[in-house]
Amino acid sequence: MLAASIPFITREVRSAWRRPMDALGALFFFVVVGSVFPLALGPDPALLAAVGPGVVWVAALLAVTVSLHRLFLPDLEDGALEQLLLSPRSLAGIVGARVAAHWLLTCLPLVVVAPLLGLQFGLSAQSLAVLLASLLLGTPTLVLLGALGAALTLGLRGNVLLALIVLPLSVPVLIFGSGAVAASRVGMPAGPHLSLLGACLLAAAVLCPWATGAALRLAVE
Repeated sequence: MLAASIPFITREVRSAWRRPMDALGALFFFVVVGSVFPLALGPDPALLAAVGPGVVWVAALLAVTVSLHRLFLPDLEDGALEQLLLSPRSLAGIVGARVAAHWLLTCLPLVVVAPLLGLQFGLSAQSLAVLLASLLLGTPTLVLLGALGAALTLGLRGNVLLALIVLPLSVPVLIFGSGAVAASRVGMPAGPHLSLLGACLLAAAVLCPWATGAALRLAVE
């Protein structure tokens, strides 16, 4: 099943690559938000290390959120969404491929850049490794939740409602992700937090594509 989905995911990546500003805008937003806090908080190493994990995760959450509004909107505008709904392929599989393509282009660059932001807060090598692992587990969950929010608000003007839907649902991921890095910084095991992030990802991967597909059908009808 995974092998059969790879060509479709590749096509989705190529389609999304035609809109590079979506990915670059999210990356720029992430870097700016993560870099402003050290300038505002001052040079206190203890304070920077304490707030660093939370700041990086909040920046990642906001960067993912601002990139979600165009996840399905181009398909709705050009009529491709109706064709996808009439396709014999599983709608949940189509949504999963779209989410995977969006994560590869928008979130993977954030994950790559995140350790550089962590260095600004004085995080150790171990904390940076945990930060990287937490983002790899957490950002797919954010995109899956965001896809559901984007489908529920598809066709509506403005993005405020999308943020109001996605941000509360993302709070557990934010807590577990920043908590994993904070635990590793003080010498505590980060495994429980990472396990909870994995559980959130598993639950979102099972439930969100089906719910998003149903929301897309309602948006078209």
